[in-house]
Amino acid sequence: MTSPSRGRARFGILVPFTNTNLEPDMSLLRPAGVSLHFARLGGYDADEIPDEDQMAGLGASDLAEPLLLLQGTRPDVILYGCTSATLSHGPEFDRQLARTIAAQSGAKTVTAAGALVHALKALGIARIGFASPYVPSLNDRAIAFLASEGIETVARADVEGTLDNEGQGAVTPDEVVDLARRVDSPKAGAIVLSCTDMRSVEAIAEIESALGKPVVTSNQAMMFQAMALAGIADPLQGYGQLLERMDP
Repeated sequence: MTSPSRGRARFGILVPFTNTNLEPDMSLLRPAGVSLHFARLGGYDADEIPDEDQMAGLGASDLAEPLLLLQGTRPDVILYGCTSATLSHGPEFDRQLARTIAAQSGAKTVTAAGALVHALKALGIARIGFASPYVPSLNDRAIAFLASEGIETVARADVEGTLDNEGQGAVTPDEVVDLARRVDSPKAGAIVLSCTDMRSVEAIAEIESALGKPVVTSNQAMMFQAMALAGIADPLQGYGQLLERMDP
C-alpha cells in the first residue's frame, strides 16, 4: 500500500541556510506520494546583503557535504533551491552545475534558474514582467540571464530599500501581489517572480485572477520540472496555470 506522503518518488532539495520559505512552499506543492528531503547550503554570509557577489559565492560553493548527506535518502530528483546563485553566473554555469549534481548523485537534477526558463518555454512565453526581492544589480544579471535564453523582460520592479536575507524572506504575499501589479504590461505574456525565499507561491492565484495571465515563480517552476522528470503529470489546483494544466 502506498501512503499519500511517500512511495511514488523522492525529491531531494538543497536549501540556502537562511531560507525560511522554500520548505513550506514545497510542502504546499508536493504531489501525492512524493516525499521531500532537505539539506542546507552555505557559501555566503548571513549578515551581508545578498547581492551578486554573495550569491555568486553561494553558487560556487562546495556541494560535496550537503550532496552526500542528501544522497542518504536516495532521491530520484535533486532540486538546487537558489535562483540567484546561478543567475549571477550565467546560463552555462547553471547547466554545468546541474550536470555536476547529476553526476555526483545519480539523480535527475533541477536548478531554480533553469526551471524558470523551462516553465516559460513550456508555456510558450517569450516576453515577461520580472520582479524579485533582489538588489537592482542582481536583477540586472537575472534579466540578462533570461535574455540569453530568448526571454525578453518588458517590465521590471525592484523592491524599495535593500533587503537582507531575513528581509527577503519576510516579504508578504500581499507585497508580492503589489510587485506583480507593478510589472504587468500588455506586452508581457507572463509575470515572473524570482527567488526561492519570497512568498510568491501563496500569491499566484490572486495575481493570475487579477491580471489574466500566467505567473511563474521559482519554487512553482522547480516543482513543475521535477514532476516532469519523475514522470508525474497530476494537475495541481490553486497554484497557477503552469501546474493546473500540468503538461510537462
